[in-house]
Amino acid sequence: MLPSRDEAFALLNEYNEDPYHIQHALAVEGVMKHFAELLDQGDTDKWGLVGLLHDLDYGKYPDQHCIKVVEILEERGYPKDFINSITSHACRDDSCYPPTLLMEKVLYTIDELCGLVHAAALMRPSKSVMDMEVKSVKKKFKSKGFAVGVSREIIQEGMDRLGWDLDYTIEHTLKGMQDVHEAIGL
Repeated sequence: MLPSRDEAFALLNEYNEDPYHIQHALAVEGVMKHFAELLDQGDTDKWGLVGLLHDLDYGKYPDQHCIKVVEILEERGYPKDFINSITSHACRDDSCYPPTLLMEKVLYTIDELCGLVHAAALMRPSKSVMDMEVKSVKKKFKSKGFAVGVSREIIQEGMDRLGWDLDYTIEHTLKGMQDVHEAIGL
């Protein structure tokens, strides 16, 4: 059984002090919940918790990202399938659990995209996602010099796995972030 959202958020804060990491987790949570509803997946809370905790270990253990999280969540009794869903978002080879479930493929795709949207929002006079349009984000996506730490290849690979195009993926990532704009400060 999964813990409450409040318990998960407390755990996130226990392992992450950087406000950006917290904002990113909240953004990914919002986007995951948006896609769960959009795709009629039913368990929006589980999708949200996977998004919220996807980078749980990154703040304290960046060199052991998606390795240390297994230990942390197992100690707290999280189910194996939940842990696999989290670790799959960083799977780039055959040494880990790949994204196979729809929820995992969505997380794999939107994690990096949330970072790109966040960076693009900070460049706007409004510093907000509320007035952003798909074409603005698409332009930033195509600009290799913008947010160079964001892997366009991972986003594209994720979209390919899902059969989605860039406009659709950006549109709904934006909507998910707009749903939580106050919590993420954008």
